Amino acid sequence: MTGGPKDGETEEEFLHSPFIRKQGNIYKPNNKDMDNDSLNEKTMEDVHTKEIDLVNRDPKHINDDVVKVEFEDVIAEPAGTYSFDGVWKASFTTFTVTKYWCYRLLTALVGIPLALIWGIFFAILSFLHIWAVVPCVKSYLIEIHCVSRVFSICVHTFCDPFFEAMGKCLSSIRVRMTKEV
Repeated sequence: MTGGPKDGETEEEFLHSPFIRKQGNIYKPNNKDMDNDSLNEKTMEDVHTKEIDLVNRDPKHINDDVVKVEFEDVIAEPAGTYSFDGVWKASFTTFTVTKYWCYRLLTALVGIPLALIWGIFFAILSFLHIWAVVPCVKSYLIEIHCVSRVFSICVHTFCDPFFEAMGKCLSSIRVRMTKEV
């Protein structure tokens, strides 16, 4: 029986193990180069289930150039014209809390629809880049290579002899400049 368990295998192990050809599974070939690449199952990560950092929400510092407005950047009292301390504290609290909750409310109302729109946009952009732009550029480079070869042959055939002859004719010309006083 060719499909049964081999020596040392139990019936249970045999029933749950996938059938693998001697040459290798079509999904996991026995090619050593491919086996060591990033195609390894253990090193591949699913980007949809990765954990996100809720503390550092800008790890790549994308928004470093965005204006970061604090209370001190907007409202400042010069020396000699101070309001009541209670008013100053209340103004600080009002500004900070309003900015915080307004941002949170806007992200709750508009953030998810915008995330959907940006997700669709970047999916379309990726699709166009992968399936249209790169193949067009590669095709253009292949076709322009043929044209450049023909152009190069024409230049070497027709222009090079002419310019070499002109160069030999004009190579004996010497220009001497003297200053007369």
